[in-house]
Amino acid sequence: MSEANYLLGQKVFQIIREDIIAGKYHRQEELREIAIGDELQVSRTPVREALRQLELEGLVAIVPNRGAYVVGISGQDMKDIFELRLLLESLCARKAAEQADSEQVEALEEILILSEYHIKKERVRQLTGLDSKFHEILYEAGNNRMLEHVLKNYHYYLKRARRASLLVPGRPEASTREHRKILEAVKERDAGKAEDAVRQHLIYTIKNIDSYGWENITGGQKNGKN
Repeated sequence: MSEANYLLGQKVFQIIREDIIAGKYHRQEELREIAIGDELQVSRTPVREALRQLELEGLVAIVPNRGAYVVGISGQDMKDIFELRLLLESLCARKAAEQADSEQVEALEEILILSEYHIKKERVRQLTGLDSKFHEILYEAGNNRMLEHVLKNYHYYLKRARRASLLVPGRPEASTREHRKILEAVKERDAGKAEDAVRQHLIYTIKNIDSYGWENITGGQKNGKN
């Protein structure tokens, strides 16, 4: 496969994956190669390769002689991912407290300042993006490439859960305070404190989504409507 075809396949993969996670497709809905190719203005080959890659990620099931069908992410899948994050991200925070450089600390501080600004403006969309960025920088600061890769993948799958959590009254302010505790622990180079701060942050997030309902987040309806 040429580099150009590979890059095109990766782009198609990312678009379809984003659509599945965003709730554009119903679970068990067939993903037709021709229709997707027409929509994205590409041939069937990169679509077929993208669907195979999505099957490896567990988001799609390919049935021989029938087609590709959406598996998606269920509410239970999301809850399971959060439980894994609880373990892995605590370890990452410990490592970040030990190894974060000054630029990463400054970036985390800047995100908190922006978060506080957007909270005052009630801009949830911007807060969701900043929340993601805060955790991604924390993953990078842990300086463990394998751990970073796993956590970024998990974090990507939870976009809708984060958005739903931040829509709950009072949660944006609480989440930002929890992020502040994480950052302070990293600044102090206190690995144990950083680990505890991340663990509490994720426990509060899980409880918050529990009250909302995990299945309510996935919904399974088109266009991401619940």
